[in-house]
Amino acid sequence: MQRQADLHTHSTASDGQYSPARLAALARAAGIEVLALTDHDTIGGLEEAVRAGASLGLTVLRGVELGAREDRHMHILGLGFRSHCPALEELCRVLKASRDERKYRIVTFLKEKGMDIDLAEVEALAGSDVIARPHFAQVMVRHGYVASTREAFDRYLDTDEYQKIERFKADAATCIDVIHRSGGKAVLAHPYQLGFPDDKLEQTVAALKAKGLDGLECHYPAHTPEMTAHYLALAAKYHLHVTAGSDFHGEDVRPEGRLRPIPLELDWLLAQAE
Repeated sequence: MQRQADLHTHSTASDGQYSPARLAALARAAGIEVLALTDHDTIGGLEEAVRAGASLGLTVLRGVELGAREDRHMHILGLGFRSHCPALEELCRVLKASRDERKYRIVTFLKEKGMDIDLAEVEALAGSDVIARPHFAQVMVRHGYVASTREAFDRYLDTDEYQKIERFKADAATCIDVIHRSGGKAVLAHPYQLGFPDDKLEQTVAALKAKGLDGLECHYPAHTPEMTAHYLALAAKYHLHVTAGSDFHGEDVRPEGRLRPIPLELDWLLAQAE
C-alpha cells in the first residue's frame, strides 16, 4: 500500500523556518501521511514532531541528515530509528561541537570578503543549537551583501575556497553504521547534487550499497524527469528502496521550497518504526 510521504524536511532544530510541531501541521495540511523530520546533525526536534504528528493523525518518522566526508554534497539520511539511540546521539554531539567551532571561522572568512557579520545576530536568527550556513546566508541577505540566500551559497558558502574552513564530517560508512545501530535505514539524499557523471554516480551508489546503504532519494524537486528515471533504474539495479523528499526548510530560507507529498511504498520503513 502506498502512502503520501515527504521524507526529507527541516525545522528550527537545525536550519528550518518552522518549529517541529508547526512543520507537522503544515505537512498534514499539505496532504502528507508520512513525514520524516531530517534536521542537519541533530535529533533535538524529533520528539516534539512525533507528538505533534500523533495529535494530527500524521505518522512522523525520526530522521536526521548527516554530511559525509567523501564529498561536500554527499548527504546520508537516517530514517525510522529508535527514540533511544546512543550511537547517533554521540555522533550528533561531536558534529555539534565542530559546528560550534566553525561558526567563528565563518565570521572571519566573511569578514575577509568584506562582510561584517555579527555572530550574535546569526545565533539570534537561528534560535537553535545548530548554527548552519543558511543562518549566515539569511543575515547576509538582511544586510544587503547578497540578493538571495542562493547567491550567498553560490558566491561564498559553497565554494572551493570555503571548503578550507569546513567542519568535521564522518565518512559515509560510519554514518550508515551509526544509523543502522540506531535501528534506522540509511538513504543517499539528492544524488544530483553530487554532480557526478552517470558512471561515477553508479560506482558511488554501488560502493555505498556495499557499505550497507538501504535507499536512494529518487524523487526530489531539482531532479528532472530524466534524472528521476535514471535514479529509479539505479535503485532497482542495486536493490535499494525508493524515497522522496522536498528538502523543505521554509519560504524564508528557500523561497522556492514547498512540502511535496509523493506516493511511496513504505512497508520496509514503517514496519520498524516505533
